[in-house]
Amino acid sequence: MAKRDFYDILGVNRDAADEDIKKAYRKLAMKYHPDRNPDNPRAEEHFKEVKEAYEILSEPDKRAAYDQYGHAGVDPQAGMGAAGPGGFSDAFGGIFDEIFGGRRGGGGRSNVYRGADLRYNLEISLEQAAFGTETKIRIPTMEVCEACHGSGAKAGTQPKTCPTCQGSGQVRLQQGFFSIQQTCPKCHGTGRYIADPCGACHGAGRVKQHKTLAVKIPAGVDEGDRIRLSGEGEHGINGGPAGDLYVQIHLKSHAVFQREQNDLHCEMPISFTTAALGGEIDIPTLDGAAKIRVPAETQSGKVFRLRGKGIKGVRSNAHGDLLCHVVVETPVHLTERQKELLRELEDSSRDNAGHHNPRAKSWMDRVRDFFAAT
Repeated sequence: MAKRDFYDILGVNRDAADEDIKKAYRKLAMKYHPDRNPDNPRAEEHFKEVKEAYEILSEPDKRAAYDQYGHAGVDPQAGMGAAGPGGFSDAFGGIFDEIFGGRRGGGGRSNVYRGADLRYNLEISLEQAAFGTETKIRIPTMEVCEACHGSGAKAGTQPKTCPTCQGSGQVRLQQGFFSIQQTCPKCHGTGRYIADPCGACHGAGRVKQHKTLAVKIPAGVDEGDRIRLSGEGEHGINGGPAGDLYVQIHLKSHAVFQREQNDLHCEMPISFTTAALGGEIDIPTLDGAAKIRVPAETQSGKVFRLRGKGIKGVRSNAHGDLLCHVVVETPVHLTERQKELLRELEDSSRDNAGHHNPRAKSWMDRVRDFFAAT
């Protein structure tokens, strides 16, 4: 089946800026991540497709090769890739050598590649984000096969020199006047082949395993922050260095607080009586309770700020604030006596409604002026 266009996979135009490509990748990676779609096998396929597209389009050289030659320009097997075996230089290097008499470095390719970077989505509570914590995560990874020690060959045997390229990893094809040099189709540029592959890894030299890591979460992390664990990604190929593991932070929703950068917001319901007469109420904070003095005649929407009761960010020198948003709660399930008292209150203030309810009077005046104008 033909590969889809990388730009179509990410849903961006061919002239998209690097930042737009990065944003599109992050959005789709979150959407199709296998951890978020455990019951959807197609999600993992989409995730791999998105990851491959981003790896090509995020690298200027690879993107340029893809723009010019399509998938053949970045496919190691196609002999025209911008990176890895079968690169652009391999496909046409022989031509320039023959014409200009250039000299290329001899010998086979080592094909030593750095291991892939991995990402792990970690969900933590607001309290853990505020104060920091240490947790353990279990991740799948490709480790060096213990049976063959990474050679890919069955125990007691060794990979053999490729008979097609004689170990050089490259072959030359004579096409009339031109001599074209390209990656060996038998060994794919390694200069060797495995006649009797290892039964544990089937010749890959690596096997899929799980490992448990301790992750230290610094105090003040926020949604989307990443923690890098150097060398904890996949092992490299043919002795290459391991990739890195990026732990991406996601915050669970909180029952009381909403976070906005280093500030916290909460809703503060107060009774009708407290709003009218004033009083003192207890407010929860991340490090205990605090008291707020509510002045008389407080209206819904008023915000009380408790300085320093927010979160101290990772890159901040001071704590944020806690902002408490007042909501005056209308009493419910009233008895007949309570209803009667409220009616008496209404009747007693009717003659001077503008004094007791200035906001309502101002609104009614604006409504009256509106209709008079129309």
